Parts: sequence; C-alpha cells; structure tokens
Amino acid sequence: MHSIQDIYRIGYGPSSSHTMGPRKAAEKFLSTNKTAKHFKCTLYGSLAATGKGHLTDFVVDEVFKQYPLEIIWKPDVFLPVHPNALSLEAYSEDGKKLNEKTYYSVGGGAIVEEGENVDTKRIYPHDKLDDILTWCLRNGKQLWEYVEIHEGKKIWDHLAVVWKTMDDSIKRGMKTEGTLPGGLMLPRKSSSFKLKAANFTGPFKKRSQLFSFALAVSEENAGGGLIVTAPTCGACGVVPAILKYYRKVYRTDLKQLYHALATAGLIGNLVKHNASISGAEVGCQGEVGTACAMASAAATQLMGGNLKQIEYAAEMGLEHHLGLTCDPVAGLVQIPCIERNALAAERALAHNTYALMSDGDHRISFDEVVETMFQTGKDLSSNYKETSKGGLARYRALPKY
Repeated sequence: MHSIQDIYRIGYGPSSSHTMGPRKAAEKFLSTNKTAKHFKCTLYGSLAATGKGHLTDFVVDEVFKQYPLEIIWKPDVFLPVHPNALSLEAYSEDGKKLNEKTYYSVGGGAIVEEGENVDTKRIYPHDKLDDILTWCLRNGKQLWEYVEIHEGKKIWDHLAVVWKTMDDSIKRGMKTEGTLPGGLMLPRKSSSFKLKAANFTGPFKKRSQLFSFALAVSEENAGGGLIVTAPTCGACGVVPAILKYYRKVYRTDLKQLYHALATAGLIGNLVKHNASISGAEVGCQGEVGTACAMASAAATQLMGGNLKQIEYAAEMGLEHHLGLTCDPVAGLVQIPCIERNALAAERALAHNTYALMSDGDHRISFDEVVETMFQTGKDLSSNYKETSKGGLARYRALPKY
C-alpha cells in the first residue's frame, strides 16, 4: 500500500475525483507541454456526466487560462481503466498534435496516467487488515505505531497540518451562513445547528454539536472551500466531526488525535488499495462508507478499544453502508451528500459503543466486507455511480414552499 498521505489530501472542493484530480492532471500535462499553442480536453464517463456540477470544466479551464482550450464532453463513453477519465491533447500553432495523455481520477484526488506503474510508491508490506493485526499482536504494537514504523516520524508533522486544516474548515463552516452555489438554493445549516445545540443539555447537545461539525466541513466543501479528503471530498465531513467531538467533549489531547488520524488513514488506505474510494466506480459506499469506517476506528481507539474492537468498529462502519448509491442531485456534492456526512458521523459513535460493549469477536472480517463492497460496486448499475442518472438524482429538489 501507499502512504496514508494519499488518503489525506488538502485541497479545494467540491469533489476530489472531479475537481482535485482533473486539476492535478491538467497541471501535470501543462508542465511538460508549455510550448504548445492550444489544448483540447475530452472528459469521459462520470467526469463528463456530472462535471458541470462538480466544476470540472472550471478547474481545467483555470489551469489552461493563458491558452485556447476546447472541452469535449462524452458522458456515455467509459474507458476501461476507470469511469473518471480525461484525455488531454497539445497542439502547435499550425494545428499539429504535439502530445496526448490519458489520465484517470481514481478517487481522493489521486490520478493515474495511462500505463503508469503505481506499485513503485508502495511503502507498507501488508495489504490486509488481518495480516496487520497479526503483526501488531505478535509485536505488541498498536495500529498507529504500525503506521509510524512504515511512514517514519515525519508522518506526525503531516497529520498535524491535516488536523489544523480540518479544524479550520469546521470553524469557518460554523460561522458561514447563506446559500450554497450551484442552483439548488440549498441553505447552509451548520451555523443554525450550532446555535440550537447551545440550548440543549446532555446527549442531545453533544449529538447536535456533532452534526454541526460534520455539516460545517461538508458545506465548506460544497462551497469550494479548503478541506481535507478523508478519504474524498464528498465524504470529508465525517472524520473531522468525530475528532472535533472528542476534542471538545472528552478534551482529547492532540497527540492522541494524531494517533487516531493515523489509524483512520490506515483503514481508508486498505479500502482504497483492495477496493475503491471512488463514487464513480463503486457508489457512495466507497466514499461515505469508507469515511464512516475510518471514523469508527478512530473513535474506538480514542476510547481505549483494543485491536479487535477497533477492527470490529471499522467493519461495521463499512458493512452498514453496503449498497449505498452515489446519486447527487444536479451533479452537485450537496444532496444527499451533506446529510450523509452528518449521519455517518453519528453512526461512527454508535459503532464505537457497540464494539466496546463486545469483546471484539465477530463473524465477518473487515477485509471480507471490503471485498464485498467492491463486488457490490461492480454489480451496481452505472446510473447509481456518480452519473446523476438514477436514484435521488432524478429529482430537481428545488424548494417546495
């Protein structure tokens, strides 16, 4: 597996696969073709189907702003490697093609160039959580220690920046009011949830605060703000909400928070390596489902859970999102994405409690659920994989009253 830094990418929303990935591909292509006089970009599959709502054309055009650029949309053409594909072409002044590259935006802001060998970035010796747990038990280590051993101590500096960015997005989101861009006229809710939470006491107050944290980050993402993929932009509110919850309610210190981020990153990494975190490939089960698994594991670790209980919580986080479709209304990362982040954060707390109440023993392993999720994603119709052709995406969802 690769570094968990690939799971936690800092960038601007609203979509890691449709915004961050294409921007990175365009920048990479332009850097080696600066003598060209004009360019052509062809978007395929999901990138074309929901690219307008996800601002794909906007970010690509921004990269090539000093050059003439033609954008071609082919939503019904799916290239074999991944549903999120784009081809970039460079031309001379007399119209001669100088270069052409095809890139795949595979989720979480990561891109793969056609023919690229991605295995060269491998730093972890194990690909399954069962194998990692066996190693940890034999060596008396925790999951975060396993991460430190293979990433090096520099990973804590990176995770410190990751947490600060997450925390800042929560603070901005809770202060910002108004309507989100895109035409659905969807109002931001985090600020009002925060105000209402102040009037409550006990568990209801805590849960309301959790919702406010998750909504804050997801709304920042939908508004094009600076966020951290965890593991994607569309699911970026779940992990920060859980960490902020423990920071505020239990006064968790930063060192423990970074350790929880490391464990959560490892969980997300396993899903990405063995299945997918791309909504265009496996539906929202790969995005919000993975985020919930990450948050569930982090919460259980922060509550003193043992290795088996952490694995159990992560397994539940993904299992109970199996089959979740990616059906964004109008191709925007707003409905149902934002609410899903808030409810997935709440589920993570439930998984944590359930796992801690048990001894950690259960019948279906995390690795088996990851395999099941991937197969389920393959079986899903393309209408339910970030094309906005089925499910809730069939409705305009404009204000009714």
